[in-house]
Amino acid sequence: MASVVRIRRPDIVVLIEKAAEKITGGNTTHLVAIAVRRLLVENERTHSLFGTHPGSVRVRRGVDLLRPVLVESMKKRRARKR
Repeated sequence: MASVVRIRRPDIVVLIEKAAEKITGGNTTHLVAIAVRRLLVENERTHSLFGTHPGSVRVRRGVDLLRPVLVESMKKRRARKR
């Protein structure tokens, strides 16, 4: 686990420091933790993949609808070439 995160863009450093001063009283570590937790919560899938028609699609066992398809396709292609 990393103990240090280095941000080299001065504009981002200023943004973090400004937000930390306003939100956490200057604690940049706490601000980054709050921001990352919020991003994780906002990006969690909390509803059906199929919206208004639940049960309209059947998925075979073992199929992961959230797995990127292109990654698997590229691995298979590389394996065939070897």
